[in-house]
Amino acid sequence: MTGAGAAGELESARVTRILREDIILGRRMPGSRLVERDIAAELNVSRLPVREAIRALVSEGVVVARPRTWAVVREFTQRDIQEFSEVRESIETLIFVLAAERHDSDGLSRLRQAYERECAAALSGDAEAARLAAGEFHEIAADLAGNEMLCELVGVFVTRLRWLFGQHDDLVGMSEEHRVILDAIIARDTDALRRLIPEHLANGREAAERRLSDRAYAI
Repeated sequence: MTGAGAAGELESARVTRILREDIILGRRMPGSRLVERDIAAELNVSRLPVREAIRALVSEGVVVARPRTWAVVREFTQRDIQEFSEVRESIETLIFVLAAERHDSDGLSRLRQAYERECAAALSGDAEAARLAAGEFHEIAADLAGNEMLCELVGVFVTRLRWLFGQHDDLVGMSEEHRVILDAIIARDTDALRRLIPEHLANGREAAERRLSDRAYAI
């Protein structure tokens, strides 16, 4: 790979990260257009890394490509949330059970640090930092599960997972739920996790559904 190629790849990854976080955190609202030339000017890059970033976000399920017109931020429906939640409950319950069974001290330290960042941000009212840390908490748990196939499955919907957490307004309540889950992982209490994770995910689903209803009412 040439130096120029490597630099271009890094630029594309940077643009993808910026746009992804803009979408997850609500800076770019559902239905808003992603105009290559405007984003390129905004981020001071060429249109190529913007085009590659949009293509990546289409594959992650948060952008919709429309032939012969602009790509747009995906508008999730109640049905989308229902279907996502049905799949997610089974996968994430297994992830947290395996994380409890297989974690080591280094893994627990990473998980605890993510929780502590989330809690501190929630208490200070930093919504963006709290929501990003909440998503990271789940991603670290997937890593601690030690199952490559599960990690591949999570990779398919991780951006949509983070979008879902981006809808949660009770930041302190979310961090408290993560504290209880963390305690169960530390204790390797898999029975508790089989109860806690579905409850936790149901709360996230309800928050997303409320936000979706409020948005529809405002239109």
